[in-house]
Amino acid sequence: MAAADAPFDAEAAKAEIRVEALALGFDAVGFTEAHLPDETRERLDRFLADGMHGGMGWMANRAEQRGHPRSLWPEAVSAISLGMSYAPDGDPLANLARPDRGSISVYARNRDYHDLIKKRLKALGRWMAQRWRGTDLKVFVDTAPVMEKPLAERAGLGWQGKHTNLVSRRHGSWLFLGEILCTLELPPDPPEADHCGSCRRCLSICPTDAFPAPRRLDARRCISYLTIEHAGPIPEEFRAPMGNRIYGCDDCLAVCPWNKFAQAHSEPAFAPRSELDAPRLAELAALEDAAFRALFSGSPVKRIGRDRFVRNVLVAIGNSGDPALRATAQEHAEEPDPVVAEAARWAAGRLAPA
Repeated sequence: MAAADAPFDAEAAKAEIRVEALALGFDAVGFTEAHLPDETRERLDRFLADGMHGGMGWMANRAEQRGHPRSLWPEAVSAISLGMSYAPDGDPLANLARPDRGSISVYARNRDYHDLIKKRLKALGRWMAQRWRGTDLKVFVDTAPVMEKPLAERAGLGWQGKHTNLVSRRHGSWLFLGEILCTLELPPDPPEADHCGSCRRCLSICPTDAFPAPRRLDARRCISYLTIEHAGPIPEEFRAPMGNRIYGCDDCLAVCPWNKFAQAHSEPAFAPRSELDAPRLAELAALEDAAFRALFSGSPVKRIGRDRFVRNVLVAIGNSGDPALRATAQEHAEEPDPVVAEAARWAAGRLAPA
């Protein structure tokens, strides 16, 4: 519905929205129907039926809404998919060669992207509501039951690669995604074709073999899941492959050949903070709750809590091969949290003299 007496021009509206979104700092904009095909929903159902979501019960609890955008909001007509690049400047895997340091996923080395993207989505939404009076809309960033990557693929932002993440010909594997569902009827953009070809780099590099097949991820084996979502002890078979990855894992993203076309992002909020770029494991292990909260204020790392984070750090210490860190591990052997204490004893045992 248009604000003025002139008929609503859907193509012109798309062009205006695209210009405004880019002006707000988004790097990619695409349009599609607020609908997902049956095959996408069937893939989700299979993933859940096979238990590959692990302990992420929230995925199963709202699977119907996740697979059907209009189940989440029946009035939705169109979906606007938006992306922001967080392509790093330099080698995102460089810290893996420094076993006394912790490797934090590129996306979590500064501010929480959810906050920044949601703020910009709301700004775009307010502009749309003023431009076309009577338009209703809702904004989403990751935390709502919306399948962002399939919508982004259908909107032409990229395609879901064999690592299940979105790949862009312009931004590689480094796009944060957000969506606006709205009541405007906007012509869809053509979906992006698959350009992975025979490449299997992302599958081959996975330290824990988390991909049983191309485009199938077993989250229970994924280091990102294990270090962030998993609440209990890290299964022993995955501890050594974790190396010094203490929050997330970038391996499958970093080796994508399409990254060579991605220019480093220019968003200050995504620039790595010096204290999180290559933090010393010994210093991270010493964090009490207040210090943990202070260090990770505004960071997505904060949400996993001090105990789960220190559990990850202790596993990395056990993998460091540095006998000097054994005393650090032993200091946590009697922690009140039994998961932390067990990880500490494991780490100390790994670093004990032969």
